[in-house]
Amino acid sequence: MTADLAAEPAPELPLWNDPALPVSTRVDALVAAMTLQEKTAQLYGVWAGASDEGGEVAPHQHDMEEAIDLDALLPNGLGQLTRPFGTVPVDPAVGALSLARTQARIAAANRFGIPAVAHDECLAGFAAWGATAYPVPLSWGATFDPDAVRRMAAAIGRDMRSVGVHQGLAPVLDVVRDARWGRVEETIGEDPVLVGTLGTAYVRGLQSAGVLATLKHFVGYSASRAGRNLAPVPMGVRERADVLLPPFEMAVREGGAHSVMHAYTDTDGVPAAADEQLLTGLLRDTWGFGGTVVADYFAVAFLKTLHGVAADWADAAGTALAAGVDVELPNVRTFGAPLVRAVTEGRVPEAFVDRALRRVLRQKAALGLLDPGWSPVPSALDGADHDDPDALRGTVDLDRPGNRRLAREIAEKAVVLLGNDGTLPLDRPRRIALVGPNAAEPTAVLGCYSFPQHIGVRHPGTPLGIDLPTLRDTLAAEFPDAEITVARGTGVDDGDLSGIPEAARAADGADVAVAVLGDRAGLFGRGTSGEGCDAETLVLPGAQQQLLDALLDTGTPVVTVLLAGRPYALGRAVAESAAIVQTFFPGEEGTHAIAGVLSGRVNPSGRLPVSVPRSPGAQPSTYLGARLAHASGVSSVDPTPAFPFGHGLSYTRFAWADLDVDAPQAPTDGEFTLALTVRNTGGRAGSEVVQLYLHDPVASVVQPVRRLVGYTRVELAPGEARRVRVTVPADVASFTGRDGRRVVEPGDLELRLAASSADPGLTAGVTLTGAVRQVDHTRRFHATFEQHAQG
Repeated sequence: MTADLAAEPAPELPLWNDPALPVSTRVDALVAAMTLQEKTAQLYGVWAGASDEGGEVAPHQHDMEEAIDLDALLPNGLGQLTRPFGTVPVDPAVGALSLARTQARIAAANRFGIPAVAHDECLAGFAAWGATAYPVPLSWGATFDPDAVRRMAAAIGRDMRSVGVHQGLAPVLDVVRDARWGRVEETIGEDPVLVGTLGTAYVRGLQSAGVLATLKHFVGYSASRAGRNLAPVPMGVRERADVLLPPFEMAVREGGAHSVMHAYTDTDGVPAAADEQLLTGLLRDTWGFGGTVVADYFAVAFLKTLHGVAADWADAAGTALAAGVDVELPNVRTFGAPLVRAVTEGRVPEAFVDRALRRVLRQKAALGLLDPGWSPVPSALDGADHDDPDALRGTVDLDRPGNRRLAREIAEKAVVLLGNDGTLPLDRPRRIALVGPNAAEPTAVLGCYSFPQHIGVRHPGTPLGIDLPTLRDTLAAEFPDAEITVARGTGVDDGDLSGIPEAARAADGADVAVAVLGDRAGLFGRGTSGEGCDAETLVLPGAQQQLLDALLDTGTPVVTVLLAGRPYALGRAVAESAAIVQTFFPGEEGTHAIAGVLSGRVNPSGRLPVSVPRSPGAQPSTYLGARLAHASGVSSVDPTPAFPFGHGLSYTRFAWADLDVDAPQAPTDGEFTLALTVRNTGGRAGSEVVQLYLHDPVASVVQPVRRLVGYTRVELAPGEARRVRVTVPADVASFTGRDGRRVVEPGDLELRLAASSADPGLTAGVTLTGAVRQVDHTRRFHATFEQHAQG
């Protein structure tokens, strides 16, 4: 090397590539250097599945979109890659190589070297072939355990990040308002505090692994009329503010969520994608959200095709941008050429494009995608031979033993024992009749966004990719000396009655009959639960109730087991079953958890995140009803549930005593402190869930009879006691007043520490004093608990 060459200065780094500069400086420089076409290219995605041969991703042709020409698009750049792992079955290592090669192509094709953000589904685990299938969100709700949910989400995030995925489309923070809605399985429950605390835990876990969490669906999707998917939402301002918005507030403020996905629906005639007051006024200007708002799939185009508030694609793009949507997903339809034309013609201000672009580029900078040292190779491929895809097969494990242990822990904590006459745990039965459509069905534990049910069903020749033991398998292992007779009885929803007599004969000759009923997860009518699989009533699908009744008629003790995506009315079984075990699609380790509960190896500790109805037609109803929503003498419809929100039994007993209140009065900006002792008075270790409910007997607007304001799990050995202290801020008594402001009013309240929403528990009367106080999104959202050992 000559002295002249050695002295030659290094090329000057463009401002946007300099990680030493403030992100705002880098982003401003990049925005200023971009053409309009390059700007809009960062605001849309391309749906492209990874190649199982290791080549670049192949554009996915969806029936709602036109074909994509990557060669024409990529010179301007690309904002997002849609579901590279969640489109077709692909070996994880080969898929990671395919994604890496595609990212290298994307970066090389545009003059700024910017790769795409790759996003995928992760509702109940990374939706990739061979990845762990965790319990669905409704099972998270049944755990009442934010720490377990956080650890699960962190594991999901690590797996996603290891193969090159940057963003996950979860959690769903919709609060259940009508259990007939098909997407109930994707929700966490019917209470905003439960949904918000567990959803926030998920956000923290996923983002701790470097994956952006995306809050869904903002807001009102679950309140659709008659529980129909994508139906209009007849929601009032208080229901929106006091029930549906708080989980999102929590996840933004306490969880620091980086992305929000708007809902499909319209509320009082305004689609969420066109709602500037919601997406900009509330989310950004009031709450201070600084991340990206992404469109639910095809929803920008829906402004024209479904909602009729846009005349053409350009109008749809301009309307969404003005409202605050930053990224069109899954493909480009409106934010591409139609938006460029609209800006050029002066129909849409370029400032709207620049506003969204800055948000997108800030996230790419935070992910390291603008740094000069960026590499498309993810950590899972470090040191691997990138020229030999076949040698990579099987080298990346997305279902490691640690994942499965965590999946089993959550599944066990999520099993809810609804009723038990002492039959459970089973005491070495000699003959077990295992009956029902889900008794020997491997996928009965999976929700609609699991890879096998979401994608795998379209590839019937492809192995599942994960081990899914049936309940027949796990019961045989749990009871090796028992004779187990299996009878299907009927299908999930085929209505076939021909197999019921055989099932009844099997039960008649057994010591116990285990009836395994429930749902089949699917999409758009291909299942009984899942997106687009709404129910007219909450009768068990098909002929399952007839099967259950025939088993009850035999006189053999019947243990009813539900593998379902929503709660169902169970008719006679509520009173006549020897026991009822409720699970909500508990994931790949779910049948181990159920078998453990039946044998007694697992002491059930799950609590209902949704009420189980007594009548199949008393919908919509949730425990959060005001006085007029409950049973009365002036209506022949009784919405009282068979099993209330928060309910769940154990194989041990707990005693609650010694309720203390530090002071029965506090100002409207103060707090109360309560304490009680919880003791395990039974003979085995168990978990109690202490729930705190608030009742406001007199308020300026109608309030629910009771609502959850906090909870904690208490793990106790036999004879052990713990002193549980709870701090209750006055903020949890706030609600939206008559003038639309959130206020805390002075007056008397009742604070009930209870084992369910219907349990009498221990009640403390307290009083808030002083003036009416206004609060906002900076309020304290829930009570906090501490536990101390007690002699």
